[in-house]
Amino acid sequence: MSRFRCFLELLVASSSVLVSTRVVIAADELARMEWKIDGVEREALVYLPEKAKTAETPIVFVFHGHGGSMKNAANKFAIHKLWPEAIAVYPQGLKTPGKLTDPEGKLPGWQRSAGDQADRDLKFFDAMLERIKGEAKVDPRRIYSTGHSNGGGFTYLLWSVRGDRLAAVAPCAASALTYVGKLSPKPVFHLAGNEDKLVQFAWQEQTIEMLRKLNQCGDGQTWDKEKWCTLYPSKTGNPVVACIHPGGHELPDEVPAMIVRFFKDHAKPESAR
Repeated sequence: MSRFRCFLELLVASSSVLVSTRVVIAADELARMEWKIDGVEREALVYLPEKAKTAETPIVFVFHGHGGSMKNAANKFAIHKLWPEAIAVYPQGLKTPGKLTDPEGKLPGWQRSAGDQADRDLKFFDAMLERIKGEAKVDPRRIYSTGHSNGGGFTYLLWSVRGDRLAAVAPCAASALTYVGKLSPKPVFHLAGNEDKLVQFAWQEQTIEMLRKLNQCGDGQTWDKEKWCTLYPSKTGNPVVACIHPGGHELPDEVPAMIVRFFKDHAKPESAR
C-alpha cells in the first residue's frame, strides 16, 4: 500500500484563509493535496519521501508558467526524481489575466505583485507550507522555490515578500525588475534564453545585473564547466548563477538538474533555524 494512503483528512480553521484540506492519491508517487482558501479550491501535486516523517528534509516549490499545469511542471522539472531525498511541491494556478499574453485571464497562472488577486497565491503558498510542515519534518534552512515564466515571476514575488523563509531561488525565463529595492541578498540561479521574445532577453540581462549588485558579486567564472552558466561569487555568501542558453522562452531539458545542484549547495546558516 502506498505510504500516501495513510494520510488522514484534515480539517483546519485559520481565519478564513485555510478552511479545509484533503489528500487524493495520484500516480507516480505524487499525492494530490487539496485546500480551500477563502472559499476557493486549490490543489498541488506533492512528493513526500518516507524519511521526511522522521528527519528534517529540504522542500522545493515548483510553479508552472502561465497556461501551464501542476502535471506539466512535475513532468518538466521532475524534482522528485532528480532529488528524491527532498519534498517536491507542484502547485496548480488559477485563471489569471496575463501581462504579456491572455489579458482576459482564460488560462491558469499566478499573481504578479503583492496585493494582486487579493494575494490568493501568497496565501496558497503559506497554506501549503504550513500543511506540509504538519505532515513532515521540513528543514527550515532548506526551503526553495523555482518556476518558469509567470512561475519564475511568482518566485521573484515570493523572494520579495516571503524571502525570510527561502534559502535560495531559481527563476527561469522571468524578470525581477518590478522588485528593485524589494529584495534582500539571497543565492539565486537565473535561466534566460538569449532569443526570448516573450520575457525579453534585455529585461533578463537587466535582472541579472541588478541581482549581481544586490548580492555584491564579483567577476564571473565558469560554473564548474556547466555550459551556458556563469557563477558570480558574492562577498556576502549569496552568489548569482546566470545561465544563458541559445534559445527562446523554453526550459531546456538539462536545466532542472542544474537547479537541483544549485539548491543542494545552498542552505541558510544554522543560526537561521
